[in-house]
Amino acid sequence: MPGLTPRSITELYSLIDGMKSFDVSLSCYMVEIYKGELRDLLLPKNTKDRPKLEIRMNQQGQVQIKNVVLKPLTNEEDTTHVFETGLGGRQVRKTLMNDESSRSHLIFSIIIDVTNKLNGKKTSGKLSFIDLAGSESSKKTGTDKEGQIEANAINQSLSALGNVISALAEGAKFIRYKENLLTRLMQDSLGGNAKTLMFVNCSPSVYNEMETKNSLEYAKRVKEIKNNPTLNMETKAMQIAHKQIEAQRGFIESLKALAQDNGLGDKLGAVLAQYEKKDEDHEGGSVFSLNLDAIQGGEEDNQIKEKPHPSSARSGTGSGRTSELIHSNVSKMSTPSGRHSMRPSMSGPIKGFKK
Repeated sequence: MPGLTPRSITELYSLIDGMKSFDVSLSCYMVEIYKGELRDLLLPKNTKDRPKLEIRMNQQGQVQIKNVVLKPLTNEEDTTHVFETGLGGRQVRKTLMNDESSRSHLIFSIIIDVTNKLNGKKTSGKLSFIDLAGSESSKKTGTDKEGQIEANAINQSLSALGNVISALAEGAKFIRYKENLLTRLMQDSLGGNAKTLMFVNCSPSVYNEMETKNSLEYAKRVKEIKNNPTLNMETKAMQIAHKQIEAQRGFIESLKALAQDNGLGDKLGAVLAQYEKKDEDHEGGSVFSLNLDAIQGGEEDNQIKEKPHPSSARSGTGSGRTSELIHSNVSKMSTPSGRHSMRPSMSGPIKGFKK
């Protein structure tokens, strides 16, 4: 029987087939967190010079990964092939409890962009499948030194995730997403306007009583999180503003290349430092214009002028509940922002990730 992810892919394309009044564009990425490092699973295994992956948040509150391979998707067969290809590169290890124990956390995300053919309005969202590696006793797994290092990294990230889940459940004003790679990647899947489903596989054996209890307690905390799923709609003004920002970013990349060719790379780097920091951490969005004289001028000229973004007054942020707009009959998959399969602590393979 197909697992959770293949069945969700089938359901997604079934919904899209009935959306005659909308243009739908899909793309995806797949990454894993292995021993505290973010790795792109859609890159060929023998790739030597892997680009550094950087986690960022876009203006809609959606997590994005700079330099990640973003695969365009055309149909169900194509999507399933991409998923299985990436899954084949995941880090697994044979232990006394599992022949193919996951040694990394895996995130497979499908980005969904929808345009209404009648009024031109756009919505966007993300459907993410997240498989958490299990937190298992090293005595039970019989792991070696390398396996212990993997386990320590897994436990550290699960602990950070547990803290975030507790804070969200308690309604804390400040959530420490940035303390760990896992929580940063899952920020748009847990908080804001995300719709999150958690699936826990439990062992019926008394031998695994502690792992089962921990998993169920983890799930209970997730159930207490209260979010407010909303539409993520993009107006014409926002579309124009986004195009302006992309054009400016392209212009900046051209400036970098030109400055490097003329020996001005260091000075330009100082000028752009503020822009890149703001671009990485921005929450409200801004349009930036460079003071080009500063590239060759003194330090007092090295500044960036900031203008209010036309979309700063937008209503609501986040990865969005796009399907309320694109189709009225989507009760089975009503939010592209979050179907998740999680495995905080368990003793067997996760069925949702097997075909």
